[in-house]
Amino acid sequence: MDNSLAAHWKLAGDLLDSSANENHAQGHDIETAGKAAEFNGRSSFISIPKSESLQTGTGDFSICAHVHTEKGIDDPIGDIVSCFDPEARRGFNLNIKRHSAAPGSLANNRNVHFGIDNGDNSTWQDCGRPGNARFVMALAVHDGSLYAGTYEEGENETGHVYRYAGEGEWEDCGGSPDGSNAVMSLAPFQGKLHAGTGRLKGSGSALEDSINRTEGGKVYRLENGEWIPCGELGPQSRTYPEYVHDTVHGLEVFKNELYGVPLYTQGLFRCNGEFWEDCGSPGKRAFTLGVYRGQLLMAENGSKIYRFDCGENWSKWTSIGDLPGATQNYSMAVYQGRLHIGTWPNGEVFRLEENGEWTDTGRLGEEKEVMGMAVYNGKLYAGTLPLAHVYRYDGDGNWTCTGQIDATPDVVYRRAWSTAVYQGRLFYGTLPTGHVLSLEAGRSATYDHQLDPGWKHIAAIRNGNTLELFIDGEKVATSSSFNPSDYDLSNDQPVTIGKGAHDHFHGRIGDVRFYRRALQKEEIKNISNASLS
Repeated sequence: MDNSLAAHWKLAGDLLDSSANENHAQGHDIETAGKAAEFNGRSSFISIPKSESLQTGTGDFSICAHVHTEKGIDDPIGDIVSCFDPEARRGFNLNIKRHSAAPGSLANNRNVHFGIDNGDNSTWQDCGRPGNARFVMALAVHDGSLYAGTYEEGENETGHVYRYAGEGEWEDCGGSPDGSNAVMSLAPFQGKLHAGTGRLKGSGSALEDSINRTEGGKVYRLENGEWIPCGELGPQSRTYPEYVHDTVHGLEVFKNELYGVPLYTQGLFRCNGEFWEDCGSPGKRAFTLGVYRGQLLMAENGSKIYRFDCGENWSKWTSIGDLPGATQNYSMAVYQGRLHIGTWPNGEVFRLEENGEWTDTGRLGEEKEVMGMAVYNGKLYAGTLPLAHVYRYDGDGNWTCTGQIDATPDVVYRRAWSTAVYQGRLFYGTLPTGHVLSLEAGRSATYDHQLDPGWKHIAAIRNGNTLELFIDGEKVATSSSFNPSDYDLSNDQPVTIGKGAHDHFHGRIGDVRFYRRALQKEEIKNISNASLS
């Protein structure tokens, strides 16, 4: 028997630990029939009480699990295994993340994240300016790269999409899609990066309006370095035929379909080839779209959050909340299994509780607007206006400022707007400098591709001074290096399977193994190839 095997939960009919340490688990709304445990994405999880055999301290460890996910899940897939103290920011997280409504883009989807932290306080790093960006309106991770959509306000300038080349450099991707001044939203969909364009009014952010008056309102997909038209929101509008929908402010993927919303006009549109079907409106402009618990949600230019319900020949909008004091809702994030909404003009974030009530989690400093939000290495982060601060939520109404990422003097507004997690770091795009900055809290290894549906074997390894991620026996990511003595992960929290800082897991998990050493590649390969039993 391998003495380094601290626990082995086969999850095939029971929750027992088959190692010598008897770290038996407790289930909550779990189905264990068959070869793996079924998690409903709502309330299911498995917990293992604190045990010395599961405390890794500053040493190496390995976590392995077979996971099964379905195609087109209408919710974040969620956490695989976690042992994290959010108050001390100490422990580890392993999850499959989704960040939508960030604030108008599907920034991360089905990306695997493995991170450790011990209350690390890092500083923001400047990652350069994409083109002549005045406003980085969109960030998204697709096919191993980070992309940025820009607003460029000069007389002969247009919105572009850029790919991050590292070391502060950005590469132009196929030129301007349609000649309008902004690429407002990005979303990976059906294996291609999609971009929504717009004619942005700079005055909405207290900037000079662009001389470029070319209409946007179109969606494109990137293929072999060229932008292929995928239709426009405007001409097909039946509900509001008088509107010129010259922006695509938000893109979202829901149940394998692509949706879009404009900024200055009303309506929700669903893509059907190059035709965009008009899905109506609840009577207010939409600021962003998000997905949560099998629902397509819309944050309005007002105080409400709406759920979109549709059938074959009908559609309707149902309010799921009226947020006190809010007049605009800009962003959504799923943190610790709960939906969070960022608002204007009081700079607050509201959390949706199990009973349908909304809880005010506090104001972010003295800020007025909460924009892009993301869950990163166990914590929720949010960007703000007018000072372009990024705050970290530390619980009980406490928001901690991690820094100001745009300090332009003598302007009315600065925005920390778009956000994504990439190469183990948290990225934000700004206005008015048009730069992208990044933060590394603790250490993380991230798989920056969409994890395919079906059965996958995931192994997360702490190996000396780096973290490593393996999928189906192949190494796919390595963290930046660190001093092992700086990362003592000991804490009083239970190990949880199917629950953590992001969301409850949606799918099946089996054959979970916890080793008190770094497994070698051949060992990982052998475990990966073994059938569930």
